[in-house]
Amino acid sequence: QVQVLDSGGAVVQDGGSLRLSCVMSGDILSINFMGWYRQAPGKQRELVAGITGDGSVNYADFVKGRFTISRTNTKTTMYLQMSSLQPDDTAVYFCKARTLSWGFTRDYWGQGTQVTVSS
Repeated sequence: QVQVLDSGGAVVQDGGSLRLSCVMSGDILSINFMGWYRQAPGKQRELVAGITGDGSVNYADFVKGRFTISRTNTKTTMYLQMSSLQPDDTAVYFCKARTLSWGFTRDYWGQGTQVTVSS
């Protein structure tokens, strides 16, 4: 079991910056992927950025060069540094941890944190 708690959402102006945090606890050693997702009203949830167990990162094309994903060495906290925010970035942002144990994967989601970019 893994507990996931995301936070840091706020209302920011167009062009502003924000940092989201995700704190994880429990069976940390079984986590092999961490990611940030977002869901805008009326749209499907989409991957924003992810980081694998060995530290490889990937970004959605729409955030490349603007957002940076990182985590602590203990892998208990993950961040999403967002800059040059645009109104289209407005969404609920979710943190996800995926575990691999005995050949089975399981996803654990945070409750979501609202990011609103005002024009």
